[in-house]
Amino acid sequence: MQLLKGKTAIVTGATRGIGRGVALKLAEQGADLAFTYVSSEDKALALEKELQSLGVKAKAYKSDASVMSEAESFVKDVLANFNSIDVLVNNAGITKDNLLMRMSEEDFDRVLEVNLKSIFNMTKAVQRTMLKQRAGSIVNMTSVVGVKGNAGQSNYAASKAGVIGFTKSVALELGSRNIRCNAIAPGFIETEMTEKLGEEVIANWRNSIPLKRGGSPEDVANATLFLASDLSAYVTGQTLHVCGGMLT
Repeated sequence: MQLLKGKTAIVTGATRGIGRGVALKLAEQGADLAFTYVSSEDKALALEKELQSLGVKAKAYKSDASVMSEAESFVKDVLANFNSIDVLVNNAGITKDNLLMRMSEEDFDRVLEVNLKSIFNMTKAVQRTMLKQRAGSIVNMTSVVGVKGNAGQSNYAASKAGVIGFTKSVALELGSRNIRCNAIAPGFIETEMTEKLGEEVIANWRNSIPLKRGGSPEDVANATLFLASDLSAYVTGQTLHVCGGMLT
């Protein structure tokens, strides 16, 4: 039995890493998929075909969730093509790391726009549809850095901590309409981005984690599936740490 059969899901920033893993996992479980990308058109079209090969309806949309007008237009197009929105996974995010003394105002603002304001934009854009349906699940990607902080990432930490506060508030606002809102806090997840760190750095990370390994996009995708599906029907306002015990 597919857990999301007959459901429509949105995943922002789905062309690589965690977003791609989440999109594939939801599609494997029967969800029709609308997903966004900003620049990687070739990867987006390849993912679109891969999702369709799983027997679901899937469509890639070029859209920047950090711009309210684009988020609203995207959601309007999704409703026209898919007729409903049952799951929203706010995954799009960036980093612009630097020590505070060297961080530019532009880099601080941009990280807040992409990582936090995009979640406000997308949640606001889908809210009316979910309220009419009296059902929906919203899953926001935060980070262990949003819980414990990290030197050189004050902008990223602030944005991800903001996601947790936003998630809790939306859960309180929308719970009476059977709309759930939860967050996932990934730890050290090994993707093409982390490969650039070098084997020694990666080994040090692994050794510092109680489970002695980095996570995979599928580890985060499995947690997302749980929160997106009715398996978590009585779970809202929570932050699920997928970090191998880093925050234990």
